Amino acid sequence: MNSYNQKIKIDLEFWKREMVRKPSVLNRMTNNIQKKLNSYIPDKVHKAITTAMKTMVKTVLYGSTYTTSAIAPKEMSMIHRESLILQKIDNYCKTGAAEGGITGAGGFLTSMAIKMKLLFEIAALYGFEVKDYRERLYILYIFQLAFSSKQGTTKVFMHIQDWEKQLAMLPENPDDFDWLTFQQEYRDYIDLAKLAQLLPVVGAAVGAVANYQLIKKLGKTAMQAYRLRLIDDPKLLN
Repeated sequence: MNSYNQKIKIDLEFWKREMVRKPSVLNRMTNNIQKKLNSYIPDKVHKAITTAMKTMVKTVLYGSTYTTSAIAPKEMSMIHRESLILQKIDNYCKTGAAEGGITGAGGFLTSMAIKMKLLFEIAALYGFEVKDYRERLYILYIFQLAFSSKQGTTKVFMHIQDWEKQLAMLPENPDDFDWLTFQQEYRDYIDLAKLAQLLPVVGAAVGAVANYQLIKKLGKTAMQAYRLRLIDDPKLLN
C-alpha cells in the first residue's frame, strides 16, 4: 500500500470512530438547541422541506437527471481520483455560494439539485455505476449522513458500514424497491435546522455561507463513505 493510501486509511479510521462516538455533553446541548430551533420553524417550512425531500428521493432513485457522469476507469490511482474529487468539491462550493448570494439561499430545490449533482459526480469518479438505482440509494444515504443529527448520524453509518451485505438484500429491479416507505422515513434523521438554512428566508449573505459550508461537509462525507467501500479492495484501491 502506498503512502497516500496509508494516509486515507488512517483518516478513515478516525472518521469511523467519530461516526459511532456517543454524543458528548456539547453534542447533547447542541441537539437540544437544534430541537428548539426546529420548533420555531414554521409549519409551511416543514411542509416545504418534506415535499422537497419526497421529490428529491423519487428523482434520485428513478430519474435520469443526474446519470450522465462518466465513470472513471478502474486503473486510475486513488490519489488521482481524489485530486479530481477535491477540485469538484471546491467548484461546487463556489457555485453553491454564488447561488446562495444571488437568490437568498439558492432556492431550496436548486440547492438540493447542486448537492445531488456533486454526489453523482463523486460516485462516478470513484468508479461506481450511478445508473444502478442501488448506487443512487447509497448516494441518498450519504446525503442523509451529512445532514443528520448526531443520533441520526450513528444510525445511518451503522446501516451503510457494510454496504455489500445491504446490496445483497436489495432487489435488482428498481420497480420492486419500496421507495414510498423509504422516502416517508428518510427525513426522520435529517436535521431540519441545517436544511432550513437553504430556504430563502435567511438573507443572501447567510445563504452564501451556508451553501458553501454545507456543500464542503457533504463532499467530505461522500469521500469517506466511498473510501469505506474501497479501502479493502486491492482491485480498486491501487
